[in-house]
Amino acid sequence: MAIIGLSLPSGAAMADEAGWRQFTVPVSPSNAEVIPVALYYPTQATPRAIAMGPFTLNVAIQASPNEKFRGLIVVSHGTGGSELGHSSLAEALAKRGYLVAALRHPGDNWQDRSLWSKPPERYFIERPAQVSRVIDALLGDPAWKDRIAADAQGPRIGAIGHSAGGYTVIALAGGQADLLRIAEHCRDNAAADPIFCGMRRQPAQPPQAVQSIAPTTDKRVRAVVALAPFGAAFTASSLAEIKIPALIYAAELDRWLVPRFHADWIALNTPRAKSHQVRNAGHFAFLDPPSVPIPTPDGDARADPPGFDRRALLARLQVELPDFFDAVFPAQP
Repeated sequence: MAIIGLSLPSGAAMADEAGWRQFTVPVSPSNAEVIPVALYYPTQATPRAIAMGPFTLNVAIQASPNEKFRGLIVVSHGTGGSELGHSSLAEALAKRGYLVAALRHPGDNWQDRSLWSKPPERYFIERPAQVSRVIDALLGDPAWKDRIAADAQGPRIGAIGHSAGGYTVIALAGGQADLLRIAEHCRDNAAADPIFCGMRRQPAQPPQAVQSIAPTTDKRVRAVVALAPFGAAFTASSLAEIKIPALIYAAELDRWLVPRFHADWIALNTPRAKSHQVRNAGHFAFLDPPSVPIPTPDGDARADPPGFDRRALLARLQVELPDFFDAVFPAQP
């Protein structure tokens, strides 16, 4: 999820490089699943190109991190995705001074789809809760907690999400999902939003009988970016209550999450949101180009509409997203 120019917005100089290492959120009495996390962070070490699965990272593995980070940004991938799919954006944020934590969502990643077998309401609760667990772990870890900048409002934390990850970060910001709203949407718009509605499972009981989905707001998250987000689940009233800065990107030719039902719905109902429509882009425009085919309900995730330049969009986002978070989190706390 002609407007992609060659000139880049002004921003802070990228003097740092991107370090990389793995981090694991362990099980706890209330959570039986570990969460694998890829950490990207500013370092003075020299990076190199490294192939990891279908993606190529330009990072310094296990490099020593800088003493202080400008803040913490958590990255949430789409359904069936990976913690490595948005590495170019994570690397750009690390070079700008941020610690970036890209998690692999338990039960909703390329290896494990078990979250889809649970009652539908669990999907909307567990994904944001997993992000909150990552934040808990990093803020409690001696190696990382004191490096994350804080100010009068507390640690500086933001979040980025693509597709289902876009749902996840908007839910962290205060968006409230409603199963009845999804049922009504697909009853009325299945032909216009066929991929999304074709993936939807019927709940075991009517939506009216399902208990309200518990709020998943995490008030530590102070700014969010949603890329081609899943948005049809959100109530307008909950979006209207979101007070933190939000940046929404819609992919004009998105067939998986048709913008007028998803990204545009979020943008229109979130007062402080700023939105961008990426012309001629498909749903996977925000994903780093994989080296091998990745089949999805919308075809190969490598494919773009004719004439669309994915690398040019990613280069643009590598400046726009750090600029957005820099505006929220000025250099001096």
